[in-house]
Amino acid sequence: MDKNRANGRRPMPQRSAANQNYARKLAGKEEITDTDRRGKKEWNENQMEGRNAILEILRSGRDVEKLYVQKGNVEGTIKRIVAMAAEKGIVIQEVSRQKLDEMSQTKNHQGMIALVSAHDYVEVEDILRIAREKDEDPFVLLLDGITDPHNLGAILRTAECAGVHGVIIPKRRSVGLNATVGKTSAGALEYMPVARVTNLVQTMEYLKKEGLWIACADMKGLDYYDTDLGGPLALVIGSEGDGVSRLVRENCDFTASIPMYGKISSLNASVAAGLLMYEAVRQRRFGKNE
Repeated sequence: MDKNRANGRRPMPQRSAANQNYARKLAGKEEITDTDRRGKKEWNENQMEGRNAILEILRSGRDVEKLYVQKGNVEGTIKRIVAMAAEKGIVIQEVSRQKLDEMSQTKNHQGMIALVSAHDYVEVEDILRIAREKDEDPFVLLLDGITDPHNLGAILRTAECAGVHGVIIPKRRSVGLNATVGKTSAGALEYMPVARVTNLVQTMEYLKKEGLWIACADMKGLDYYDTDLGGPLALVIGSEGDGVSRLVRENCDFTASIPMYGKISSLNASVAAGLLMYEAVRQRRFGKNE
Protein backbone atom coordinates (compact mmCIF):
# COMPACT_ATOMS: atom_id res chain seq x y z
CA MET A 1 0.00 0.00 0.00
CA ASP A 2 1.16 3.53 -0.76
CA LYS A 3 2.80 5.09 2.34
CA ASN A 4 0.73 8.31 2.05
CA ARG A 5 -2.53 6.37 1.83
CA ALA A 6 -1.53 4.22 4.82
CA ASN A 7 -0.97 7.41 6.84
CA GLY A 8 -4.26 8.96 5.63
CA ARG A 9 -2.44 11.73 3.75
CA ARG A 10 -3.14 13.08 0.30
CA PRO A 11 -0.06 12.64 -1.89
CA MET A 12 1.69 15.92 -2.75
CA PRO A 13 1.51 16.91 -6.45
CA GLN A 14 4.82 16.49 -8.23
CA ARG A 15 6.23 19.43 -10.18
CA SER A 16 7.89 18.70 -13.47
CA ALA A 17 11.58 19.54 -13.75
CA ALA A 18 10.68 22.39 -16.12
CA ASN A 19 8.21 23.89 -13.67
CA GLN A 20 10.66 23.58 -10.79
CA ASN A 21 13.30 25.33 -12.89
CA TYR A 22 10.86 28.12 -13.86
CA ALA A 23 9.83 28.62 -10.23
CA ARG A 24 13.47 29.09 -9.20
CA LYS A 25 13.89 31.73 -11.89
CA LEU A 26 10.73 33.59 -10.84
CA ALA A 27 12.16 33.68 -7.34
CA GLY A 28 15.13 35.58 -8.74
CA LYS A 29 17.68 32.82 -8.34
CA GLU A 30 18.31 32.45 -12.07
CA GLU A 31 17.68 34.49 -15.21
CA ILE A 32 14.40 33.85 -17.05
CA THR A 33 14.95 33.17 -20.76
CA ASP A 34 12.60 33.43 -23.73
CA THR A 35 12.59 29.65 -23.91
CA ASP A 36 11.20 29.51 -20.38
CA ARG A 37 8.49 32.04 -21.19
CA ARG A 38 7.26 30.30 -24.34
CA GLY A 39 6.06 27.39 -22.26
CA LYS A 40 4.13 29.72 -19.93
CA LYS A 41 1.63 32.55 -20.34
CA GLU A 42 3.18 35.33 -22.41
CA TRP A 43 5.33 37.52 -20.18
CA ASN A 44 4.14 41.13 -19.97
CA GLU A 45 7.14 43.39 -19.49
CA ASN A 46 4.81 46.34 -18.80
CA GLN A 47 3.25 44.73 -15.73
CA MET A 48 4.71 45.85 -12.40
CA GLU A 49 4.01 44.01 -9.16
CA GLY A 50 4.65 44.74 -5.51
CA ARG A 51 4.38 47.89 -3.41
CA ASN A 52 7.96 49.14 -3.67
CA ALA A 53 8.17 48.64 -7.44
CA ILE A 54 4.88 50.44 -8.05
CA LEU A 55 5.77 53.25 -5.66
CA GLU A 56 9.02 53.90 -7.55
CA ILE A 57 7.19 53.81 -10.90
CA LEU A 58 4.80 56.51 -9.65
CA ARG A 59 7.67 58.61 -8.34
CA SER A 60 9.52 58.32 -11.64
CA GLY A 61 6.67 59.95 -13.55
CA ARG A 62 6.17 57.09 -16.03
CA ASP A 63 2.68 56.78 -17.49
CA VAL A 64 0.60 54.10 -15.77
CA GLU A 65 -2.44 52.68 -17.58
CA LYS A 66 -4.22 51.13 -14.60
CA LEU A 67 -3.65 50.15 -10.99
CA TYR A 68 -5.27 46.97 -9.66
CA VAL A 69 -5.68 46.90 -5.88
CA GLN A 70 -6.91 44.06 -3.69
CA LYS A 71 -10.38 44.77 -2.28
CA GLY A 72 -10.39 45.86 1.34
CA ASN A 73 -6.61 46.24 1.44
CA VAL A 74 -6.08 50.02 1.64
CA GLU A 75 -3.82 50.44 4.64
CA GLY A 76 -0.24 51.58 5.12
CA THR A 77 1.85 51.74 1.96
CA ILE A 78 -1.03 50.68 -0.25
CA LYS A 79 -3.12 53.63 0.96
CA ARG A 80 -0.27 56.01 0.10
CA ILE A 81 0.20 54.46 -3.36
CA VAL A 82 -3.54 54.64 -4.11
CA ALA A 83 -3.56 58.32 -3.10
CA MET A 84 -0.59 59.07 -5.38
CA ALA A 85 -2.23 57.24 -8.28
CA ALA A 86 -5.53 59.07 -7.77
CA GLU A 87 -3.70 62.42 -7.73
CA LYS A 88 -2.11 61.55 -11.08
CA GLY A 89 -5.49 60.61 -12.57
CA ILE A 90 -4.61 56.93 -12.95
CA VAL A 91 -7.52 54.51 -13.30
CA ILE A 92 -7.76 52.44 -10.08
CA GLN A 93 -9.70 49.17 -9.98
CA GLU A 94 -10.39 47.09 -6.89
CA VAL A 95 -10.31 43.36 -7.57
CA SER A 96 -10.32 40.17 -5.52
CA ARG A 97 -7.13 38.53 -4.31
CA GLN A 98 -7.95 35.60 -6.58
CA LYS A 99 -7.94 37.92 -9.61
CA LEU A 100 -4.55 39.35 -8.60
CA ASP A 101 -3.20 35.83 -8.09
CA GLU A 102 -4.33 34.91 -11.61
CA MET A 103 -2.77 38.04 -13.10
CA SER A 104 0.49 37.85 -11.16
CA GLN A 105 3.65 36.84 -12.99
CA THR A 106 5.94 36.87 -9.97
CA LYS A 107 3.43 35.31 -7.53
CA ASN A 108 4.41 38.08 -5.10
CA HIS A 109 2.06 40.96 -5.95
CA GLN A 110 1.60 42.19 -2.34
CA GLY A 111 -1.97 43.24 -3.05
CA MET A 112 -1.39 45.41 -6.11
CA ILE A 113 -0.43 45.23 -9.79
CA ALA A 114 0.20 48.17 -12.14
CA LEU A 115 0.10 48.19 -15.93
CA VAL A 116 2.69 50.63 -17.24
CA SER A 117 2.42 52.23 -20.69
CA ALA A 118 4.67 50.84 -23.39
CA HIS A 119 5.15 54.41 -24.60
CA ASP A 120 4.81 57.88 -23.08
CA TYR A 121 1.68 59.90 -23.77
CA VAL A 122 1.62 63.50 -24.96
CA GLU A 123 -0.80 66.36 -24.32
CA VAL A 124 -3.48 67.38 -26.83
CA GLU A 125 -1.70 70.75 -27.13
CA ASP A 126 1.44 68.91 -28.28
CA ILE A 127 -0.48 67.35 -31.19
CA LEU A 128 -1.74 70.74 -32.37
CA ARG A 129 1.75 72.20 -32.00
CA ILE A 130 3.11 69.47 -34.30
CA ALA A 131 0.61 70.51 -36.99
CA ARG A 132 1.59 74.18 -36.60
CA GLU A 133 5.27 73.38 -36.87
CA LYS A 134 4.60 71.54 -40.15
CA ASP A 135 2.43 74.44 -41.32
CA GLU A 136 -0.44 72.01 -41.95
CA ASP A 137 -4.12 71.98 -41.01
CA PRO A 138 -4.46 69.77 -37.92
CA PHE A 139 -5.49 66.19 -38.66
CA VAL A 140 -6.42 64.36 -35.46
CA LEU A 141 -8.01 61.01 -34.68
CA LEU A 142 -10.26 60.48 -31.65
CA LEU A 143 -10.97 56.87 -30.65
CA ASP A 144 -14.10 56.18 -28.63
CA GLY A 145 -14.26 52.78 -26.91
CA ILE A 146 -11.53 50.92 -28.82
CA THR A 147 -10.72 48.10 -26.38
CA ASP A 148 -8.95 45.64 -28.69
CA PRO A 149 -5.15 46.24 -28.68
CA HIS A 150 -4.82 44.77 -32.18
CA ASN A 151 -7.35 47.27 -33.51
CA LEU A 152 -5.59 50.16 -31.80
CA GLY A 153 -2.20 49.04 -33.10
CA ALA A 154 -3.53 48.73 -36.65
CA ILE A 155 -5.17 52.17 -36.44
CA LEU A 156 -1.93 53.76 -35.20
CA ARG A 157 -0.04 52.17 -38.08
CA THR A 158 -2.46 53.53 -40.69
CA ALA A 159 -2.60 56.93 -38.97
CA GLU A 160 1.18 57.27 -39.12
CA CYS A 161 1.19 56.35 -42.81
CA ALA A 162 -1.62 58.82 -43.53
CA GLY A 163 0.18 61.74 -41.88
CA VAL A 164 -2.20 62.10 -38.92
CA HIS A 165 -0.68 64.51 -36.41
CA GLY A 166 -1.87 62.63 -33.33
CA VAL A 167 -4.38 60.21 -31.82
CA ILE A 168 -6.53 60.87 -28.73
CA ILE A 169 -7.94 58.08 -26.54
CA PRO A 170 -9.97 58.19 -23.31
CA LYS A 171 -8.62 56.92 -19.99
CA ARG A 172 -11.64 54.67 -19.51
CA ARG A 173 -13.36 52.28 -21.92
CA SER A 174 -10.21 52.07 -24.01
CA VAL A 175 -7.13 49.94 -24.31
CA GLY A 176 -3.91 51.79 -23.51
CA LEU A 177 -0.47 51.69 -25.07
CA ASN A 178 0.49 48.18 -24.03
CA ALA A 179 3.05 45.83 -25.56
CA THR A 180 0.50 44.24 -27.92
CA VAL A 181 -0.45 47.64 -29.32
CA GLY A 182 3.21 48.44 -29.90
CA LYS A 183 3.83 45.15 -31.68
CA THR A 184 0.70 45.39 -33.86
CA SER A 185 1.54 48.96 -34.86
CA ALA A 186 4.72 47.63 -36.53
CA GLY A 187 6.81 50.45 -35.10
CA ALA A 188 4.31 53.26 -35.73
CA LEU A 189 3.89 53.79 -31.98
CA GLU A 190 7.40 55.24 -31.90
CA TYR A 191 6.36 58.03 -34.29
CA MET A 192 2.66 58.60 -33.60
CA PRO A 193 1.86 60.98 -30.70
CA VAL A 194 -0.97 59.64 -28.52
CA ALA A 195 -2.80 61.73 -25.92
CA ARG A 196 -4.93 60.20 -23.17
CA VAL A 197 -7.77 62.32 -21.81
CA THR A 198 -10.32 62.07 -19.02
CA ASN A 199 -13.28 63.38 -21.02
CA LEU A 200 -13.58 63.05 -24.82
CA VAL A 201 -16.46 65.53 -25.09
CA GLN A 202 -14.54 68.27 -23.27
CA THR A 203 -11.56 67.56 -25.53
CA MET A 204 -13.80 67.90 -28.58
CA GLU A 205 -15.00 71.30 -27.33
CA TYR A 206 -11.38 72.39 -26.93
CA LEU A 207 -10.57 71.24 -30.48
CA LYS A 208 -13.54 73.18 -31.84
CA LYS A 209 -12.25 76.33 -30.16
CA GLU A 210 -8.91 75.67 -31.85
CA GLY A 211 -10.68 75.70 -35.22
CA LEU A 212 -11.09 71.98 -35.92
CA TRP A 213 -14.23 70.42 -37.37
CA ILE A 214 -15.34 67.18 -35.69
CA ALA A 215 -16.46 64.38 -38.02
CA CYS A 216 -18.09 61.25 -36.64
CA ALA A 217 -17.91 57.86 -38.34
CA ASP A 218 -21.50 56.62 -38.17
CA MET A 219 -23.87 54.34 -40.08
CA LYS A 220 -26.26 57.26 -40.59
CA GLY A 221 -25.13 60.27 -42.57
CA LEU A 222 -23.68 61.26 -45.92
CA ASP A 223 -21.43 58.79 -47.67
CA TYR A 224 -17.88 59.64 -46.66
CA TYR A 225 -16.78 60.54 -50.20
CA ASP A 226 -19.60 63.11 -50.35
CA THR A 227 -18.53 64.63 -47.01
CA ASP A 228 -16.07 67.51 -46.68
CA LEU A 229 -13.09 66.01 -44.81
CA GLY A 230 -10.60 68.68 -45.81
CA GLY A 231 -9.20 71.43 -43.61
CA PRO A 232 -8.64 71.24 -39.84
CA LEU A 233 -10.23 67.92 -38.90
CA ALA A 234 -10.77 65.63 -35.93
CA LEU A 235 -12.14 62.26 -37.01
CA VAL A 236 -14.02 60.21 -34.39
CA ILE A 237 -13.97 56.40 -34.67
CA GLY A 238 -16.09 54.21 -32.38
CA SER A 239 -15.91 50.59 -31.34
CA GLU A 240 -17.12 47.77 -33.60
CA GLY A 241 -19.87 46.66 -31.25
CA ASP A 242 -21.35 49.96 -30.06
CA GLY A 243 -20.00 52.54 -32.48
CA VAL A 244 -19.53 56.10 -31.27
CA SER A 245 -21.21 56.73 -27.91
CA ARG A 246 -24.33 58.91 -27.92
CA LEU A 247 -22.89 61.92 -26.10
CA VAL A 248 -19.77 61.98 -28.27
CA ARG A 249 -21.86 61.62 -31.45
CA GLU A 250 -24.18 64.47 -30.43
CA ASN A 251 -21.19 66.79 -30.02
CA CYS A 252 -19.77 66.11 -33.49
CA ASP A 253 -20.27 68.68 -36.24
CA PHE A 254 -21.28 66.12 -38.89
CA THR A 255 -21.20 62.40 -39.65
CA ALA A 256 -19.50 60.40 -42.38
CA SER A 257 -20.90 57.03 -43.38
CA ILE A 258 -19.24 54.13 -45.21
CA PRO A 259 -21.81 52.54 -47.54
CA MET A 260 -22.39 48.79 -47.17
CA TYR A 261 -23.42 46.77 -50.22
CA GLY A 262 -23.12 43.23 -48.87
CA LYS A 263 -24.87 41.21 -46.21
CA ILE A 264 -22.51 42.29 -43.38
CA SER A 265 -23.54 45.62 -41.90
CA SER A 266 -20.25 46.92 -40.48
CA LEU A 267 -16.49 46.92 -40.92
CA ASN A 268 -13.66 46.23 -38.52
CA ALA A 269 -12.88 49.47 -36.67
CA SER A 270 -9.33 49.68 -38.02
CA VAL A 271 -10.52 49.12 -41.60
CA ALA A 272 -13.22 51.80 -41.26
CA ALA A 273 -10.67 54.20 -39.78
CA GLY A 274 -8.29 53.52 -42.67
CA LEU A 275 -10.92 54.26 -45.32
CA LEU A 276 -11.91 57.54 -43.69
CA MET A 277 -8.35 58.65 -43.00
CA TYR A 278 -7.32 58.16 -46.62
CA GLU A 279 -10.40 59.92 -47.97
CA ALA A 280 -9.37 62.85 -45.76
CA VAL A 281 -5.83 62.59 -47.17
CA ARG A 282 -7.18 62.61 -50.75
CA GLN A 283 -9.33 65.68 -50.10
CA ARG A 284 -6.54 67.52 -48.24
CA ARG A 285 -4.08 66.92 -51.08
CA PHE A 286 -6.26 67.01 -54.17
CA GLY A 287 -9.49 68.71 -53.11
CA LYS A 288 -13.01 67.40 -52.82
CA ASN A 289 -14.79 66.11 -55.94
CA GLU A 290 -17.57 68.40 -57.00
